[in-house]
Amino acid sequence: MYRFLLSRQWVILTLVGLALIPVMIKLGFWQYHRHEHRVARNDQVAQSLAADPVPVTRLAAPGRPVPHEDVWRRITASGTYDTKGEVVVRLRTDADGNQGYFVLTPLVLDNGPALLVNRGWIPANGDLTKLPHIPPAPKGKVSVVGRLRADETTGSGIKNTEGLPDRQVMLISSEQRAKADHRPFLGGFVELVGPVPEGQPKPVPAPNHSEIGPHMAYAVQWWLFSGFVPVGWFILVRRERRDRAAEAAKAADGPGAEAAAVA
Repeated sequence: MYRFLLSRQWVILTLVGLALIPVMIKLGFWQYHRHEHRVARNDQVAQSLAADPVPVTRLAAPGRPVPHEDVWRRITASGTYDTKGEVVVRLRTDADGNQGYFVLTPLVLDNGPALLVNRGWIPANGDLTKLPHIPPAPKGKVSVVGRLRADETTGSGIKNTEGLPDRQVMLISSEQRAKADHRPFLGGFVELVGPVPEGQPKPVPAPNHSEIGPHMAYAVQWWLFSGFVPVGWFILVRRERRDRAAEAAKAADGPGAEAAAVA
């Protein structure tokens, strides 16, 4: 009764099912690893934000990328803003999704190198070919507190468009600013969190480190799907066997029933 499993249709169906099972299991583990990565990232961000601020020169140095474990650490720095090297970063949004710019201003530290400071967000003025109005940076020596970030790259999905208007950029990159300003910059940049006087750019909000995303749910779904494949195959086999048995019985009873009716 199960010889139909050797037919071309059932061989193909069985092979497809056997191929789908490991693929679905692998997709489940892929989503599970993404869940683990998200949880680890949230823990790292939470620990960094909760740590006591440290001088930025303890974590960053000219030409050195910011280590992963130091990203989001709160830092302190003292120096003087150099507005001649100030630029704006295009196509950035605030917490409400409004389009605008980030304001990047070099902070020349007391000991020489400069620190790239993201002073916050300002709205777009409608004409993207012109420099928007930028609230002036505080004059004289200032002390700032901020969150340390790694330089942005095109690998993060941001397109580094060429030929932009003067003093407008796409990426926040200390390396690019060092070349443009002809001075050493500490690696990475800082998101200003305080103090922020009234009338200054809107501070960049702290990262959300409580959401874990749907990856664990997706992993469970893929694993359930992999279990449904053999169950579904078994159900289809039983149904096919039942249908074939019913057809065979009907074919066997058909001539006898007709002869009895004529007699």
